[in-house]
Amino acid sequence: MRYAITLASFRNIEPVGDTLATLAKQGYRAMEMFGEPSEIDAKKLLDSLNSYGLSICGVTGMWGTISTDGWKRRLLSSDPTLVQASEQYVIDCLKLCNTLGGHEMNVCLFADEIKGVDRTHRIISPNEKELFAAKAVPIMRFLCTKATDYGVQLVLEPLNRYSTPYCATAKDAIAIAQHVDSLGILLDTFHMNIEEDMFKDAIQSSSTLLRHMHFADNNRKMPGFAHIDFSTVIESLNEIGYDGFISFEPNFADRNYEHATKYGLDFVKRIVQDQ
Repeated sequence: MRYAITLASFRNIEPVGDTLATLAKQGYRAMEMFGEPSEIDAKKLLDSLNSYGLSICGVTGMWGTISTDGWKRRLLSSDPTLVQASEQYVIDCLKLCNTLGGHEMNVCLFADEIKGVDRTHRIISPNEKELFAAKAVPIMRFLCTKATDYGVQLVLEPLNRYSTPYCATAKDAIAIAQHVDSLGILLDTFHMNIEEDMFKDAIQSSSTLLRHMHFADNNRKMPGFAHIDFSTVIESLNEIGYDGFISFEPNFADRNYEHATKYGLDFVKRIVQDQ
């Protein structure tokens, strides 16, 4: 297994250089850069990465509420202006990923907000999902063509229903990816814990398409701080011959993260070594 961690987790805590220095000391060798191209000085970042012997594995798309601009990143919107802007956002992130030497970028599918819908107690129907999947396919084909131009693997990430209900499970992602050449899938254990019946089934069903993994415990902390059975997750990944990155994507509130990032990395490495 190869390990990385998402720099979006530290974005509002401290300067990127401070984060890189800490994580390099802890044994991390790859970072996943957050997708805000207009905020990033690529040359300065590359210089800093090189000084610590670090590389970029890919770019995390900043979809939804994670970013102040996330609300307008809606590839499935009924507003053509928003769709075009969202496509351009992906293209800008692909350029950034290529510049930084990364190889993957994730896409999450958002549409227009449906007012009055209680996402806690209602899920959209299979027919509704089919309609949105049909809309997503040509968009993803276009973006995958662009990704190929930049030497980047585009991966579709299902998010839990509280983020967006249109692509919430591995099954939803497969329904789209199987119709798009070169589109892969990213699975995130935090979202899987909410939406999937079984971790193993989701991983096995997407085995030929799975290109990237995000690891976080059920409370968005580093693995080992809550109740997800990461032994089962890693066993399932081994069974399908997964050789991509395990990229940690935790939430942190302040700079007191050093114990968690080191413990979580070592926790997962021990499981891998014991299997």
